[in-house]
This record gives sequence, C-alpha cells and structure tokens, in this order.
Amino acid sequence: MAEREVGKGYWAETWRQFRKNYLAMFGLVVVGVMFFAAISAPLLANDRPLVMKTATGFWFPALRDYLPEKWDRANNETDWSSPEDKWGKIEWRIMPPAPYHPDRIDLTHFYEGPSRRHLLGTDDRGRDLLSRLIWGSRISLSVGFVAVGIAVLLGVPVGAAAGYYGGTVDAIVLRVVEVIICFPTFFLILAILAFLPQSIFNIMVVIGITGWVDPARLIRGEFLKLRGVQYVEAVRAIGASNWRTIFRHILPNAIAPVLVSATFGVASAILYESALSYLGFGVPPPTPSWGEAISQAEQFIDAWWLTLFPGFAIFLTVTAYNLVGEGFRDATDPRLRGTRKE
Repeated sequence: MAEREVGKGYWAETWRQFRKNYLAMFGLVVVGVMFFAAISAPLLANDRPLVMKTATGFWFPALRDYLPEKWDRANNETDWSSPEDKWGKIEWRIMPPAPYHPDRIDLTHFYEGPSRRHLLGTDDRGRDLLSRLIWGSRISLSVGFVAVGIAVLLGVPVGAAAGYYGGTVDAIVLRVVEVIICFPTFFLILAILAFLPQSIFNIMVVIGITGWVDPARLIRGEFLKLRGVQYVEAVRAIGASNWRTIFRHILPNAIAPVLVSATFGVASAILYESALSYLGFGVPPPTPSWGEAISQAEQFIDAWWLTLFPGFAIFLTVTAYNLVGEGFRDATDPRLRGTRKE
C-alpha cells in the first residue's frame, strides 16, 4: 500500500490517487465540457449576435441573455430574423457557432436531416437540434445537481441521527427506509408527479425526496463504525455536545462515501429526467430537453437524428458521471490506493 506523501492532507491524497485513473479523468473532462456548454448556452446557440456594430456603437446582444427579461427590453422586443427594424443598419456582426434560438420555429425546414445549415438536423417544428441539445444540458445538469443536493440534505441528518443514537431512533429510520425501498424508484416518482403540476421545480423536488435513502444508509453505516473510536470517546469525555460531536468530529470523516454516492446519483437523476421528458411528464414545452427530443422521433420514424444525437448526449453524460464516481470511490478507498501505476 502506498504511503501518504508527507505534508499532504486527505483530499490532496485523494486527488493524487484520482489522477491515476485515466477513465475517471476522461469522465471529469466530459463533465467539465457539459458544464461549460450549460453555462455558455447563450453564447454557443442563439439567434442573437455575440457582437455587432451599428451606427450607435458596439452591442453584445447574446451576453444580455444572462440578464433578467425586465432589464433586457431592447433584446426581447427585437425580431432577430430582421434586427434592422429595431437597431437600424448593422455594419457587421459575429454570430454564435449555432446561430439559432432553441425555440425558433421554422416550418420550412421541419424534420430536416443533418446538413451545413443545421449540423444535427431539425425537429418537427423546424427547431435546430444542436441548439436545443446545448440548452437542454442546462435542464439535465440542473435537475441532476439540485435533486441530489436535496437528497443529501435530507439523508445525511437522518442517517447521522440513526447511526449516532442507535436504539429506537435507528429502528424507526430503518423501518422507513425499508418501506421506501420496496417501491421501484422510477414508478414512485411517476406516481407522485401524476398529482403535481408539470414543472422543473416539481421534478427536482420529487427526485430529491425519493433519493434520500442511499445517503442516509451510507452515513448511518459510517456513524456506526466511527461513534466508538477513541477520538469520539475523547470528545465526549471532555463534555462536547452531541451536535458538536456529530457535525464537527464524526461527519467530516464519514462524508466521503456520500460524495461518491452523490456522483452516481447525478447520473441517475439525469436518466430519470430524460425518461420523464420522453414520457411527457418532464419539463413543459417548449423548454428544450434531451428526453423530449427523443420522443419526437416516434412521430417520424425516418428522423434517426432525433434519436441518435440526444441519446448519445444522455449516454455520454451518464457514463462520464459514473466514471467520475468510480474513480472517486477508488481514490477514497484505502484498500485500493497504490494499486494503479503513476
């Protein structure tokens, strides 16, 4: 087993071990690219110019997409198919790589295959598929991270209380967990969403409140192992409160497995959101979503691009998160440290 380098903390050692896993690093790069696409969506896929020169000066319409609508009336009132009506003569302009707004309808080019005009083709309303995939990454990543955040915030305190106090508290938590895991997660989510309005907020909350079980079980197991170690006994002996013992001394040493589980949870949440959108329970149209793009292929069986490209985006993103999760798990497990060559 490789010895920890002198002067390196736990997380520095974890990162050193993580870097040895080339598949995990590849997954991390893919995740980084997805984050960049989601954050930079107005600059990558938009019918508004990145920069344009008019008689009154330079303007950056695409950047103004980051502003609230009430602060951006000039852009919102502009028909960008003929912007001269609002802005006057445009001397020159630089457009985004995908110069189409994700909601822009063009019925003269519906169900058009990949071409120089539309690199990944169009859907049933003539909307550019590449633009909708870029903007759809915002929905997928938002649902993944917010839902997992809710699950962790719910599961960690419950699991910590069960593992630390034991007895009746532990028994009650375990019975609740056993009841919840009896139901298939996806069908439980479907059943709850059937009674709620269709919105991205409801999707994130429902996926989160149905996913707290795994973080709770992991934290409970870690607390059962750590509550009897010497440093915890020493903290109790000097009169530290239960609150301080749990959150200051035990939780920091028990959180790593939960972070590993959360990485896998993001991948699962993205799959759930895509499946819900495919079935019509996801984000309401016309909001772009990867699952909703795939569902449109049912209406036109020859539109293979509506299945291939969104499906590949889902596959690549979920695989990347799973690779990162596996790499993180290996890096935090002392039994696996030193098993990979530098």
